Amino acid sequence: MSTVWQRYRQYLVTDRHLGFSLDVSRVRFSESDMVPLLPRMEQALAAMRGLEAGAISNVDEHRMVGHYWLRAAEMAPSPAITEEIKQTQLAVAKFAGDVHEGRIEGATSRFQFLLLIGIGGSALGPQFVAQSLGSPYDAMLPFFVDNTDPDGIDQVLGELQDQLGSTLVVVVSKSGATPETRNGMLEIQNAYERAGLNFAQHAVAVTQVGSRLYAIATAAGWLKIFPMWDWVGGRTSVLSAVGLLPAALQGLETRGLIDGAAAMDCLTRGSDPMQNPASLLALMWFHIGGGSGTKDMVILPYKDRLSLFSRYLQQLVMESLGKKLDRQGNTVHQGIAVYGNKGSTDQHAYLQQLRDGVPNFFATFIQVLKDREEDLHPETGALCPELRVDPGMTCGDYLHGFLLGTREALSESGRDTITITIHSVTAETVGALIALYERAVGLYAELINVNAYHQPGVEAGKKAATEILDLQLRIVAHLKSSPSPQTAEQIAAALEISERTEWIYKLLEHLAANPGRGVRLVSGTTPTTSQFQVG
Repeated sequence: MSTVWQRYRQYLVTDRHLGFSLDVSRVRFSESDMVPLLPRMEQALAAMRGLEAGAISNVDEHRMVGHYWLRAAEMAPSPAITEEIKQTQLAVAKFAGDVHEGRIEGATSRFQFLLLIGIGGSALGPQFVAQSLGSPYDAMLPFFVDNTDPDGIDQVLGELQDQLGSTLVVVVSKSGATPETRNGMLEIQNAYERAGLNFAQHAVAVTQVGSRLYAIATAAGWLKIFPMWDWVGGRTSVLSAVGLLPAALQGLETRGLIDGAAAMDCLTRGSDPMQNPASLLALMWFHIGGGSGTKDMVILPYKDRLSLFSRYLQQLVMESLGKKLDRQGNTVHQGIAVYGNKGSTDQHAYLQQLRDGVPNFFATFIQVLKDREEDLHPETGALCPELRVDPGMTCGDYLHGFLLGTREALSESGRDTITITIHSVTAETVGALIALYERAVGLYAELINVNAYHQPGVEAGKKAATEILDLQLRIVAHLKSSPSPQTAEQIAAALEISERTEWIYKLLEHLAANPGRGVRLVSGTTPTTSQFQVG
């Protein structure tokens, strides 16, 4: 019996009900490698049980972390939270039904289009679900504004040209103060006003009670406000109203998403680390990267519908694990870099480096057994035979062959690979994948002793951006008070912030490139000689 087959049988974790399996047999580890890790994993599993019971895990903000309750409301630590979850799910279903039945309409017709405005977890999760489960026959066609890029917003508005009166806008922001989301909302609101339409009659908010967005939506009389809770982080919010509302409006099976995640949660609460897929994933990540993230995670879904999965995991994994300090305040610089696109496209992009280049990664293949939805004859209802692109071969056979071949080529080159197999892309399996990685990330964080549920680096970037934008206002005010053109160095000296000269030049360069901003480049061709003036 071959060693490959023996390891495959030994380390395969399967759940037939979910149509799911995890294969780590092509990771180069031995039983002895796991011996010192298993007691630590048992502690991690205990910590996870505490998290689900309501322990304060986000110590920075003294908050519980309860995204697991979203698919098992009865596990919430208080009856009030349980009831909130259930009532929100019912309210989402009712609102979507009212929209689909035309009881809630746009200015010109029934709502046919959905425009979600958010950023990070408030957009990535809904986008991933929309692409993985959507079809041309959905109840509403989704669009997304997930950045503060004016050109990107214009592109979306161009696609919705003359359709704003049949477009429902969902604005997602826990605080209501996230600049990118607020800016997108203001741009879209302005588009409605230019079209002579009442924005409030087309708008829904998903936000925390009492937030800035909550106040805006309440005062303007928006159609509906759905809750976000302080115990759900953005990157784990897709099974709250953040993701369930757009999915329900699109016409997707939200119950399936919840049930699939709940089923995976049951599977990943198992006490045997080698039979629990989430703990097994975390153990492999630790072993491959030496517990310090030295290997990148390459996600290779061999299914177009799952092409956004790597982007979704980038936020979930990197924002959760990328930490400078451990829980005791020691400098550790932890994290796992994530990238990927889809197979077999990547075989024509960066597979050459994966096989023969720097061995600084491990690959995770996502295999989908079912090639396509059944094609039934319109008259007889019989199953139509699939096209054979070669004798005995379909497109799906090629895709499957490329996955196995690529995995084999990487194994031959001494690259570690993990394979996750699902039977088909359904609401249940998408929910299961989301839940699998949520728990694997939490368990890995316990192994490396970092807090997966805060993001000080993100907050530092926001603070710096605020300082920069405040400086821009000071620069423009200074130029308005000066009759003559000035260089960045002259402005820095006048404002007594010579250490910010580069910022000043970069801000002026941007303002001058946009004629409507009122700042122009008068003369000069280098950062030192360029002179700027208002007017």
